[in-house]
Amino acid sequence: QVQLVESGGGSVQAGGSLRLSCAASRYACSRYFMGWFRQTPGKEREGVAAIRVGTGTTYYADSVKGRFTISQDNAKNTLYLQMDSLQPDDTAMYYCAADLCLQNKPRPLDPTYNYWGQGTQVTVSS
Repeated sequence: QVQLVESGGGSVQAGGSLRLSCAASRYACSRYFMGWFRQTPGKEREGVAAIRVGTGTTYYADSVKGRFTISQDNAKNTLYLQMDSLQPDDTAMYYCAADLCLQNKPRPLDPTYNYWGQGTQVTVSS
């Protein structure tokens, strides 16, 4: 059973920064995908950033390119999302997700992952 636990959400003013963390249980596979998604009430969950662990390849939604950075600390089994220059439109519940033992994932920013965390709220005020 894979467990994902997010933390680091909170309230910040526009232009500020937050760093989200996702602590993951240890995986048996060396190659897998992990991602960050966000969702607001009444809207579909959207991909923000993803990383192909094993190669380090990263993927970003156009709306966050240049502002958000996804990274992973293998030693700590932790995924991060550094969010800079936050805007009110970034307000959402943010979720961490993982897909294991995958060589490829055609659309890493699609919310088709098998494992999800419980979410952490990010609120950006103007």
